[in-house]
Amino acid sequence: MDEEPAEHKDPVEQTLTGVSRDQSAQGNSQSGEDVTDRLRELSEHAGVLSRKNTHLANALRAARQELAALHEDIKALQLPPLAHATVLDVDPGARTADVSIAGRRHRVGVGPAVVSSSLHAGDDVVLNEHLVITATCPSPRFGEVVTVKETYDDGTVLVLARHDEEQVLSLSETLSDHRPRVGDALVADLAVRMALRPVVRSEVEELVLEEVPDVGYGDIGGLGEQIELIRDAVELPFLHPDLYREHRLTPPRGVLLYGPPGCGKTLIAKAVAASLGAGGRGEAYFLNIKGPQLLDKYVGETERRIRVIFARAREKAATGVPVVVFFDEMDSLFRTRGSGRSSDVETTVVPQMLAEIDGVDELDNVVVIGATNREDMIDPAILRPGRLDVKIRIGRPDRRGAAEILATYLTPDLPISEELMVAHGDAQSAVDALIEQVIEALYTRRRATEMVELTRSDGQVEILHVADLVSGAMLANIVDRAKKAAVKDLVTSGRRGLTQEHLHRAVIEEIMENEGLPATVHPDDWARVSGRRGTPVVSMSVLQRSREE
Repeated sequence: MDEEPAEHKDPVEQTLTGVSRDQSAQGNSQSGEDVTDRLRELSEHAGVLSRKNTHLANALRAARQELAALHEDIKALQLPPLAHATVLDVDPGARTADVSIAGRRHRVGVGPAVVSSSLHAGDDVVLNEHLVITATCPSPRFGEVVTVKETYDDGTVLVLARHDEEQVLSLSETLSDHRPRVGDALVADLAVRMALRPVVRSEVEELVLEEVPDVGYGDIGGLGEQIELIRDAVELPFLHPDLYREHRLTPPRGVLLYGPPGCGKTLIAKAVAASLGAGGRGEAYFLNIKGPQLLDKYVGETERRIRVIFARAREKAATGVPVVVFFDEMDSLFRTRGSGRSSDVETTVVPQMLAEIDGVDELDNVVVIGATNREDMIDPAILRPGRLDVKIRIGRPDRRGAAEILATYLTPDLPISEELMVAHGDAQSAVDALIEQVIEALYTRRRATEMVELTRSDGQVEILHVADLVSGAMLANIVDRAKKAAVKDLVTSGRRGLTQEHLHRAVIEEIMENEGLPATVHPDDWARVSGRRGTPVVSMSVLQRSREE
């Protein structure tokens, strides 16, 4: 039907229709707002779900990795046990190796993951169930310590193990590059018969420290006669061996220097080594051995150290280099056997020393020099001809000798006081005056210089003056005291240079410092160490005198 024209519609109907339209418009507006809010809520919810999903994905990934790791662990637990072995020899071409497993030798293959050329004797490797090398491991840092007794050209060594058991061991690659020497300590795996690596024993190395002396005969004063004797005994055979062979002379094997302490025995031995080096190849070795340091409480250790010392000497001498083995304080180490003055150690140490000295005859470049204050306490077997057959007494210096010693310490290049220089004209004359002053103070015998009174078993009484107790070390101390006093005066008062007063006070202080020492020891022992011979001393007293004169 055709709609009626608007002008013909009912007014009430028209009004209701308008209201309905208004309500419909309002409803549509409210519905749009609700949709927007709902969409916002859904978007936020979707974001939360996305984040949860990401978290779950990460958790699942981590769980998957943990499961994979657990699976690998389970597979590893199901594998048969792997064995460790020590490489003995390698054949890179055949990709095989000889290994030791629990002391048994096996020939095994080298796996593809291991470079066969990188394997060396002594390496620690891992074997699978098919006895194939699959990996290498760091070598163990433990083992038994053995001592090298002999070395051989085929790469093996004779060692002393527990209870002095002798065994022949092969050398690892580390030791093959640096061949061990007799007396060296090595870490060994006795189950595989192989020495693995060296062990540094510092106390032994210190005993055989190879020094190159820088002391010449010109540095030693007052011992011209003794120096000439030792040069004739030692240097001539070393420097002119052809002449000795032509005249059918046998070079001495050893020299004994004996005398009071502080008189230059050690200096002479060093000068000999330096002179031998200067006269030959320009190189010499000086093995300075302290007797008390060589002693050890453990049975056989002292003898082992003596063997090490002479092994070092033979090794160096084999290269044509002169070697001087110097034993200081020799009486403490090689006392007369059965004397009862030391432990039973001399019953084994002395024979070991004799064996080593007798073995020196096959060498052309080794000389043994011993020094002692008590030559009467050394075993006679060591002092007989053919061993330490040259004996040289190093006595206390006389006036002339003391002046020569002082001249090595008091030289014209030292700071000398201006007054002394003016009084004597030049530096050398001033130094000569200082030396003469010290000599007069020490060697003039008067009541002020009386030091010790000795009473011997036959009733004789002997008075020792300062001149009877002078040594090179004492003279060096006097000069050092004077120099320190001069330095102190320069710092405190600005007065420069050595003076006669400095030397005078130094002499008095040195005498007073040493006058009370003899009372602390046995009279006869002190007398013999000080160089006094004759009948035994039964008593001794220190004479107290005014030293200011």
